[in-house]
Amino acid sequence: MTLTRFFLVAGLLFVSSLGLAQTITVSGLARDRATREPLAFASVSILGRSIATVTNLNGEFDFHLPAEYRNEILVISMLGYANFEAPVWSVMSASGQPQVFELDKSPTVLQEIVVADTLSGGDIFRIALSRIEENYPMKSFLLDGFYRDAKKVGGTYISLLEAAVRIYDDDYREPRNRFRLRERVKLIEVRQSLGYENKFTPYFDQDNLLEDLLLHNNIRYRQFENDDAFLKSVNRERDTHYNGHPIFVVTYNEDFSLKAYIDKRNYAIIHLETETGPTGQIVSRRKGMYSTFDGLKKTIDFKQYQGKMYVNYMTVTSMINWYDSRTNDLNFETELYQELLINKVTPETSERITSTEKMKNYGLQYQDRPYNKDFWANYNVIKETPLDRKILADLEKQIPLEEQFEN
Repeated sequence: MTLTRFFLVAGLLFVSSLGLAQTITVSGLARDRATREPLAFASVSILGRSIATVTNLNGEFDFHLPAEYRNEILVISMLGYANFEAPVWSVMSASGQPQVFELDKSPTVLQEIVVADTLSGGDIFRIALSRIEENYPMKSFLLDGFYRDAKKVGGTYISLLEAAVRIYDDDYREPRNRFRLRERVKLIEVRQSLGYENKFTPYFDQDNLLEDLLLHNNIRYRQFENDDAFLKSVNRERDTHYNGHPIFVVTYNEDFSLKAYIDKRNYAIIHLETETGPTGQIVSRRKGMYSTFDGLKKTIDFKQYQGKMYVNYMTVTSMINWYDSRTNDLNFETELYQELLINKVTPETSERITSTEKMKNYGLQYQDRPYNKDFWANYNVIKETPLDRKILADLEKQIPLEEQFEN
């Protein structure tokens, strides 16, 4: 493509440098138009394409995409809001400064008492569970993603690990064992801080934490009981909107809390939030101490591509407390935060991840490789937030994090 033709297609002088670029970046802040509140974990994608990212807790994002997509349509979507849509070239700043994207709330949906809309929350959730194999992929697929975990002890972060991964799965058929991983994962790149040598590291699970995270996919692994006792306690809340169509909202608040968003058109579960409180159950014992489970919070978000629902992102925060075995006094609290962002979907693939390529079932910190700075500069990750800066501040009490990655 000549430079003159490029100008005619793009229509903007400031993108002249992109003619030879392999990737371009759209940076922005997504917020509520009326309140100006940031929209956390809003989906950022290209219409009809399989690549995507999400906003951080501050509504910010950096979206790296192929240069040939500059004439495609950028879409920002969020539950309860009307989509923002615009050509990529039109939202790229000449100054390189992030753009502000304001989304309007969808009109409130009033629940009218009509024969066609009198399903209970349990009815809705039962139908959604029964249609998993209709709404989710039943042919093999690949997911490219960004994984992160951060460990905290007594309010201070001690380690950070980030990885670029590729995930293969055959389909969403119900597994015989809902606690055995079905996916195969290949590590592309890994970077970690020095915190993995911290004396507190042994007090965290030393297994493959990414495998543990994938097993938290309640839909893939059918981890909700499809029985009357549970479903009778599922409540229906006020409907909302997503991607221009109405969404059921159902909740459950007994032995754990659940909030599920379900598409009214096909009963696909598009978003889940769950929380489990302390159980008091002893998890493990070590060096005159014992640990108890103090709670778990989880979010799973799905996105539709070519008529099927695929994981968009997952976050899990788990808390474990350690006590003195003799006095039962609390010695310290630990917290593990994990997140997985899927930034590309390849449906109905013939490509496989072989047994020699797949990651090992022990800790990712033992599967690292040389730090590839150029790779990470253009890889879609969840943009840094104040929480991340707190992590960095804690970790850089030793040496700058960039040096930790390189070492």
